[in-house]
Amino acid sequence: MTTETLPQANSSVPANWLIRSISWLKEHRSNFSDLVVHAIAQVRIYKKAYVGVMHALIFWGVTIQVVGTAINLMQMKLFTPFELTNFPRDYAYLLYELIMDLAGVAILLGVAMAALRRFIWKPKTLDTQWDDVYALVILTLIPLAGFTTEAFRLIANPVEWANWSPFGNLWAKVLAAFGLSANAAANLHDAFFWVHVGLGLTFAATIPFTKLRHLVLVPVNVFFRPRKKEGELTKIENIEEAEILGVGTIDQFSSAQLLTFETCVRCGRCEEACPATFSGMPYSPKKLIQTLRASMTQTLIYGNGNGTHELLGEVLPEDFPWYCTTCGACLKKCPTFVNPIDEIIDLRRYQVLTTGNVQKSVSDVMRNLERQGNPWGMPAEDRVAWAQGLDIHELAPGEETDVLLFLGCAFAYDDRNKKVAQAFVRLLQKAGVEFATLGLDEACCGETARRMGHEYLFQVFAQQNIETFSKVKFNRIVTQCPHCFNTLKNEYPQFGGNYEVLHYTEFLAQLNLPWEKISPNGDTDLQKVAYHDSCYLGRYNDVYQQPRQLLKNANIDTVELARRYENSFCCGGGGGQMWLETDAETRINHRRLEEVINAKASCVATACPYCLNMFDDAIRSKGLGAEIQVMDIAEIIDQRM
Repeated sequence: MTTETLPQANSSVPANWLIRSISWLKEHRSNFSDLVVHAIAQVRIYKKAYVGVMHALIFWGVTIQVVGTAINLMQMKLFTPFELTNFPRDYAYLLYELIMDLAGVAILLGVAMAALRRFIWKPKTLDTQWDDVYALVILTLIPLAGFTTEAFRLIANPVEWANWSPFGNLWAKVLAAFGLSANAAANLHDAFFWVHVGLGLTFAATIPFTKLRHLVLVPVNVFFRPRKKEGELTKIENIEEAEILGVGTIDQFSSAQLLTFETCVRCGRCEEACPATFSGMPYSPKKLIQTLRASMTQTLIYGNGNGTHELLGEVLPEDFPWYCTTCGACLKKCPTFVNPIDEIIDLRRYQVLTTGNVQKSVSDVMRNLERQGNPWGMPAEDRVAWAQGLDIHELAPGEETDVLLFLGCAFAYDDRNKKVAQAFVRLLQKAGVEFATLGLDEACCGETARRMGHEYLFQVFAQQNIETFSKVKFNRIVTQCPHCFNTLKNEYPQFGGNYEVLHYTEFLAQLNLPWEKISPNGDTDLQKVAYHDSCYLGRYNDVYQQPRQLLKNANIDTVELARRYENSFCCGGGGGQMWLETDAETRINHRRLEEVINAKASCVATACPYCLNMFDDAIRSKGLGAEIQVMDIAEIIDQRM
């Protein structure tokens, strides 16, 4: 064989591999960013100061101890002390001793804080199981064994640098004071060394079988969690051909969802934030995830079943998914990025699309949507009745406008919200905005159908609206309803509908409204106004400042509610709850109204039709109409001008 016939090395292979690796890293840079921010820095945990400090002491204490032990086992010469004559080598060892000592103390302090919280204070949302106790015990024994081993070493071999191991040295002095000799300490040192090693190995070996598994699973879940917008639900692809619609058995959940069930650490933060749980409803996002995890463990891991047990009716009550308002509070609070709302929607989809076994109020709404094209069940031709006398242009195919006003069903059919729509139109006209509506061509955005589990009907509405949008020209869509806003902005792109979508408060904040026409003395009826953050406007889309700025521009005396911004408490109308019957003792809107009363506000300002209706219902139910009123921000500004 000549040299010409020898196979030549492909020099481009390493280069191609490097290019692909760099491309992969760029594609997943947000994953790595989240890994650093949420799995290493753990910023969400610090939202609760006490728990944040507690967890930081344990986490960083253990991390330092693990790294330090690895260094010790490798016996790096850099950290081998002699007579403290070699700088910086010997002093590097002293620093190592000090850091390891402080890390051990940090663990013990963190464990003490955890024990105080778990066994003395006992928050009602924090349950204690055997592996919680085990974790605290093993995390206590490991540093204690380490300090004891260090103390025996210092007694058996006194050194001048002992103060660099302050707590080990202190423990050595205590033991020496009880008469422990150098020879005895030397013998005990060898025994306790293996005790320490054994505890460390036990800790590592039990990670997969105890709550400690979150040390591995949380970083994995943070890195691989679906990269979707917070206000976006997962699309059922090829829905007309899909064999599985929703989830009826545990094995039908995706692998990513099954991972989150194992990732949940039962911290209870979701329960603390959940309006349904707070209001006394038989629902808890933590209970949901833990029940699903138990079902997964029994059927898929240990084989006690084949995963075919019906979740609703056998594992969970059939009405369990219908208490959730999909407000997103649990999503913002969970430090491990568990998303109970995805599971709630999957369970609802199964009931609505597969079994049809739903309560009458749900079937009534679906029938209204199918027959009349709106959840109110009003005649489709009444969609434009609200606009009579306002001289609003309705776009015909081929026409164009700057702003397409997407009204939404609430403002078209609900009598109370029709007044809000009219007020907003007057503001647009005063500002000289070029805008138009679709008139009768506008269809429901489909948000109610999707949140209530009817994914097929939602997709029909979405495709219908997108087709209508394609026949006209506009620069941006403005809508008053946060639910329409979230759907058009975050979910229509799943179907190719990519538009600039603004909530009306964002749009008004950009306009040069005639604020000089506002009375400087204010309105005596609006002396103290509390703005309520809508879940779908605030938590899902980060619109917090614009509504408040509009009230400020309107010279309104405002007061903040106890729970606001990201921590705002739901009105109780989201996720289809507008249409469901709720026990009078557990109504979420009544709980929210109590915060308005406590703030001594005379008016609630809203920027959502559902919130407006829910507050109006609560005020009338409690007979407080003479003391508190609820108004949309558009109404307030229109009235003040």
